Amino acid sequence: MNALVTIQARTVKQFLTRPELWAGPYDIVFADPPYDMAYKLEDMFETVPTTLASPDAWLVVEHASKSTLPDRLGLAALRKHYHYGDTALSIYSFPAEATA
Repeated sequence: MNALVTIQARTVKQFLTRPELWAGPYDIVFADPPYDMAYKLEDMFETVPTTLASPDAWLVVEHASKSTLPDRLGLAALRKHYHYGDTALSIYSFPAEATA
């Protein structure tokens, strides 16, 4: 199996608003916004085209453990939440029918 990794050193907003730079669709999208900005992700993902993610893709968001992210980020639904001290990971999945 060949794996391709694409790293975009941009803000989440810059990445989401520039689909011409995407090498996707992606199987895993990792977002690590500044901890005090994670609450803005809900608005940013609301208008993301379905071409971002492959069917059953994961969105992994790193954020402060004291922050609570919404149950949905656009088409992605919260599946799991992990705490590691001051850091948390929220794992979202994109439904296969929405990305097909």
